[in-house]
Amino acid sequence: MSTTTPSAASADSDGLLSATTLLRFATAGSVDDGKSTLVGRLLHDSKSVLADQLEAVEHASRSRGQEAPDLALLTDGLRAEREQGITIDVAYRYFATPRRRFILADTPGHVQYTRNMVTGASTAELTVILVDARNGVVEQTRRHAAIAALLRVPHVVLAVNKMDLVGYEEAVFAAIAEEFTAYATELGVPEVTAVPISALAGDNVVEASANMGWYSGPTVLEHLETVPVSHDLTGCHARLPVQYVIRPQTAEHPDYRGYAGQIAAGAFRVGEQVTVLPSGRTSRIKGIDLLGEAVDIAWTPQSVTLLLEDDIDVSRGDLIVPSGDAPATSQDVEATVCHVADEPLRVGHRVLLKHTTRTVKAIVKEIPSRLTLDDLSQHSDPGQLVANDIGRVVVRTAEPLAIDAYADSRRTGSFLLIDPADGTTLAAGMAGTSFAATAEAAEAAAADDDGWDF
Repeated sequence: MSTTTPSAASADSDGLLSATTLLRFATAGSVDDGKSTLVGRLLHDSKSVLADQLEAVEHASRSRGQEAPDLALLTDGLRAEREQGITIDVAYRYFATPRRRFILADTPGHVQYTRNMVTGASTAELTVILVDARNGVVEQTRRHAAIAALLRVPHVVLAVNKMDLVGYEEAVFAAIAEEFTAYATELGVPEVTAVPISALAGDNVVEASANMGWYSGPTVLEHLETVPVSHDLTGCHARLPVQYVIRPQTAEHPDYRGYAGQIAAGAFRVGEQVTVLPSGRTSRIKGIDLLGEAVDIAWTPQSVTLLLEDDIDVSRGDLIVPSGDAPATSQDVEATVCHVADEPLRVGHRVLLKHTTRTVKAIVKEIPSRLTLDDLSQHSDPGQLVANDIGRVVVRTAEPLAIDAYADSRRTGSFLLIDPADGTTLAAGMAGTSFAATAEAAEAAAADDDGWDF
């Protein structure tokens, strides 16, 4: 976006991205494709591993009879993960280079843990999808590409791993890259960057490979350091989900009433007219408190307290928005969902719908279609969605909700469906999102040099 804000990417005098720029990215792929090894290699070769961490990994590797350190152990922290040699939970790691700071989410590859990939990619600006060069694009690869498209992750890296096991053949890489790119384009993914790598040997991860002279593109780290993070949430529809009402009722502050929460998108200014949803009552912002100090303006993702001129009923779960930019409220929510529970989701299923800080009772009215990953066709009226299915649903809520389209706001356009009996998360939903809409957005993004805006 053209708006310059403190959260926007900046450049130094040499044109390099500032070290204050933050990139959130996730890794995904099938079991044994080498995700944890890739992450370990990134950390190791970028010198982001402390000496005692590396020593612990070397000791654990020797105890398992391995001569070289198993870099996957840098991320597989759970005992069950080390024993089985698979990633079970999302492992978050933080590291930095002179050009950029990173938060990475190493997500599981097993079909059973697809829900964790949804969690890791939901806030990512880039997803690295690994493919084993020996196996090519498989069903789980297509599933992860579909999830990345639905979650509107603006950048996708296809890392064709284990190139050392196929003799570093260019033809193998080219065939996989062509197949995946064609599939991702159908999904509406706006950008795919393919990189041939060997995470185990370190080829094209941090350092350029001497074994693949035919490849002239960036290494994985080079791309991570230079990919534009151009979207700017401060320029989006301003939204503040109310988390807590502050009323100290002390002698010092007898009339203080503030509405606290984290700004989900956009910016708020003192004097601005706002509307509280779903009630529709209006007022003006009298003051904004940020970390105990009064400010004139606040923007995402700051946690603030808004003070209003009028004494109106505002409680947890309400949404404060600019009066001239208020989303419509409705009790019917149509969305695409990723079903993540073992229990099927059926028409008539009574659920809880959690949207930002608001949770309401709801019922599944319709399941119009389920996506077939092989050819991206829609299976009409499937009757139910089972674990890892992606489909369209219509949900009727007991109370009106103000939900944005997911294309406009990833934060206020998303929700969870929860089992009211035990609190299990059943599905992650994206309001208004469909693959047709995603493809249209990709075409628009292709004509915009600045990339996607959220």
